[in-house]
Amino acid sequence: MAEWLRGLDHWIGNSPGYFAGRPVLLDLNVLKPQPSEIASLVTELGTRGIRIYAIELEGASLGAELPPLLVGAKEATTDGLLPGRKGGQEGSGREGKAEGRAPDDRADTGAAAKGKAGASKTGESEPQVSHYDSGTLMIKAPIRSGQAIMHAHGDVIVLGSVASGSEIVAAGSIHVYGTLRGRASAGALGNTAARIFCRRNEAELLSVDGWYITAEEMEGVSRGKPVQAFLDGEGLRVETLS
Repeated sequence: MAEWLRGLDHWIGNSPGYFAGRPVLLDLNVLKPQPSEIASLVTELGTRGIRIYAIELEGASLGAELPPLLVGAKEATTDGLLPGRKGGQEGSGREGKAEGRAPDDRADTGAAAKGKAGASKTGESEPQVSHYDSGTLMIKAPIRSGQAIMHAHGDVIVLGSVASGSEIVAAGSIHVYGTLRGRASAGALGNTAARIFCRRNEAELLSVDGWYITAEEMEGVSRGKPVQAFLDGEGLRVETLS
């Protein structure tokens, strides 16, 4: 648990204010802690400004001092996707239910930028998602404006587009097989090898391990093109894909 909290602190350091004002669902089906450990975890999250509105833990019975158990939740369908397990998340605090593995690509031209990523938008309803044993999260539906996807256990693959005003944050790489118009932050827990790939780059912001580049900096260089973003030496590099 201590290691997980250290990773969370690193994440918050890269995206300060991400949880501000957001009700968070805490899925503990993987960790399966004891009630005393849950109380301690909720307290630890509270000191970080993370408000837990419900806990998801199958077969549990929690005391009145803890947030209520989530009941009646439905798993997302995996119809038409690669074989894998449905629904379920790795243990994490998050808004909505969302938890990528990306193929490698080559490139030719690019731009570089330095900086540390900042706060994000608030989320609304949740898109349809599927999870894989490798830690990959696949999202079948487009991500709408105002939605936020946070996946602390691997890569994120989006089969559709990502709207302006939305955000994806992943511990691993991010793949968008449509147009990326919102924010995308890969390697959020310190994975410097993470990358961002999209078929059409209209992003408001791209970030890898906290290093970021804005839409204005990409204008005239990689906007409207298929790109990959990755860390290269002194900062973040965005290259068009051949």
